[in-house]
Amino acid sequence: MSNTVDLHAISADSHITEPPNCYVDYIENAYRERAPRMVPDPRPGERGDVFVIEGIEEPLALGLVAAAGKDFRTLKIGGTAFSELHRGGWDPKARIVDQERDGILAEMIYPTIGMMLCGHPDNNYKQACMWAYNRWLEEYCGGAPDRLFGLGMTAVRTVSEAIDDFRRIKKMGFKGVMLPGSPGTMEDYDDPSFDALWKTAVELELPISFHILTGARGTNVLADGVRMHRGPRIAAWQGVIRSCQDIIGMFIFGRVFERHPQLKLVCVEADAGWAPHFMYRMDHVYKRHRAWLKCDEMQRLPSEYFSENVYLTFQDDWVAFKMTDMCNPRRLMWANDFPHSDSTWPWSQDVLREHTKSLTDEEAGWILRDNVRELYRLN
Repeated sequence: MSNTVDLHAISADSHITEPPNCYVDYIENAYRERAPRMVPDPRPGERGDVFVIEGIEEPLALGLVAAAGKDFRTLKIGGTAFSELHRGGWDPKARIVDQERDGILAEMIYPTIGMMLCGHPDNNYKQACMWAYNRWLEEYCGGAPDRLFGLGMTAVRTVSEAIDDFRRIKKMGFKGVMLPGSPGTMEDYDDPSFDALWKTAVELELPISFHILTGARGTNVLADGVRMHRGPRIAAWQGVIRSCQDIIGMFIFGRVFERHPQLKLVCVEADAGWAPHFMYRMDHVYKRHRAWLKCDEMQRLPSEYFSENVYLTFQDDWVAFKMTDMCNPRRLMWANDFPHSDSTWPWSQDVLREHTKSLTDEEAGWILRDNVRELYRLN
């Protein structure tokens, strides 16, 4: 790689931190008294603020949701007040300052509290909250429309409603749709009853996204994602990418991409260095075991659908930068995950300078800017 490579990037996965009024002020009247809200931490001996969500037992403390730039030795779940968070999480003007500091040209915006809502057991409540978020996010992105690009949310209570939601999301100017890991229907996403929704996504040019830690039903997914583990608690973090891998396998072996070859699925914040082995494993199972597993012959190998239809976002996964010859580099998208605790902000330029050493200028341009720009048709 030459010394002149442009390391300025478009982050394919960044987040807002919902302010106290996000759900209370933007939700429909019937749910206003029950809307997610921020309160002082009510637990004995705790300080700071938390988000309380009806139907989810454990409140969400704010310690990690905007910990970008902090020394790792200071990270903690609780004890943080909203006033201590990065203002760019809810103020678009402040966000541009944050972008400039990190060498970021633009960001694709995902939620924070909205991730918890994906696992809420009440589909009606979840839908109301997600549309409150969509209304707030529309205003937030409107504060810097050429730098902040939002993705809308829907609870997917029914396929027909989700189709209407996709159309509303498109009209609001959002560039894609973040879906909960499990739909609110009895059928899963690979069921043919969803074909009309995937057809709509293609027609509207709306990629669909599945973010880590949004797959559980009826739980605090941010907490349970690291609570259900064997051995030391830190071992659980090895498994947070698994739900996204399962979804990819379902879309491929469920023949969704075979029926909808233009559908684009984004696997968000699950890293990418595992992709070559995952593709090999799918092909191996298909070639060797499809008969007794009752998998009919597919038009293409599983790895071919993965290479064409699946996009992967990652931050400091240095392995991903080194395996561009074993996957489709036009489907890799770097992200800084600001302002969450996994973020590379404000050191992204240093990280990229080191991690892109093995890439050509063209490959670096694809992964840092061009792939996300082309996927979401950014100007």
